[in-house]
Amino acid sequence: MVFWSYFMRQKPILITLFIANLLGTIYGYIWYGSQLAESKWYFWPFIPDSPTATFFLIIAIAAIYFKKHLGLFECLAFITLIKYGVWAVFMNTFVMIHYEQLVPMAIMLMTSHGIMAIQAIMFYPLFKIKPWHIIVTMIWVFHNDVIDYVYHQYPVYSMLSQYESHIGYFAFWLSIISFLLLIYLQKTIKSHSNYLT
Repeated sequence: MVFWSYFMRQKPILITLFIANLLGTIYGYIWYGSQLAESKWYFWPFIPDSPTATFFLIIAIAAIYFKKHLGLFECLAFITLIKYGVWAVFMNTFVMIHYEQLVPMAIMLMTSHGIMAIQAIMFYPLFKIKPWHIIVTMIWVFHNDVIDYVYHQYPVYSMLSQYESHIGYFAFWLSIISFLLLIYLQKTIKSHSNYLT
């Protein structure tokens, strides 16, 4: 764990991951462009879930590069990278099962979003997350779930709208599991234990 934290703090690593996530974030917001154009402005912060997750991460990476910590953004990044990364992998797998064929766009999205979830685990040893960061992140994430599945602002993609209620239920439990994973890591990784007091 000490070696991994040292490795991830190296500036070339941080710069590379910052640039990769910045480019992915820009692409993600462009991908949501048509949906944003058709939605009311007050829903905009909650529509592009995945690029917002990577946006949180690039803020966290920038702070770490300058030997600072923005714990709230670190917590937001961890939870949303896990949640929306895993969500997209499952949804795109479902799309291919539904159509009974390999869909190149789905495979690309599965790969990129799977990397999102992996990055959350990669960066966790560097994060300094306090209990109030988790509480604020819970408010953001569950509020986002309501916006997505009560106000129907979830990502418009393929035939997923046919299964909105089932996907909303899955998303709710994915939120719970993401927070349980974070709490487990907070309690078991000793390097972070002092942030729980």
